[in-house]
Amino acid sequence: MVKPTNERIIGKHVYANLYGVPREIAWNEEYLKETVIRAAEKANTILYDIKTYRIGGEKGGISIIALILESHIALHTWPEYRYATLDIYTCGEKSDPWKAFKYIIQRLKPENYTVNYADRTQIK
Repeated sequence: MVKPTNERIIGKHVYANLYGVPREIAWNEEYLKETVIRAAEKANTILYDIKTYRIGGEKGGISIIALILESHIALHTWPEYRYATLDIYTCGEKSDPWKAFKYIIQRLKPENYTVNYADRTQIK
C-alpha cells in the first residue's frame, strides 16, 4: 500500500531524436561523456554515476547513461546512421532539463532534430 504524501513530485522529461550528427562526434566516447557531465551541471543536477558503453559493428555506437540524483540522462548514438537519441528526465523545482538539452544539441551539432516534452508532475 502506498502512503499518501503532502509533497508534490515535479517531473520534467525532455526526449529527442537527433539527425545528421557528425560520425566523428557520434563515435567519440570521451567527448560524449564530457558532454553529458557538463549538461548535468547546466541542468542544475547532481551527477551520481555515469557509465559509457561502446558497441561495435555496423549498427553499433556509444551509449552514455548518467544517473543523477534528480533522475537520469541517456544518450545513444548510431554513427553509421548519423543518428542519436537523447532522454533527459529531472525531478525537483530547481532542475532544468532544457538547459542540458540545449547544451547537448550545441555539442553534438545535428543537422536537425525533433524534441518532445512530458510534464511528469504529480498534481493533487
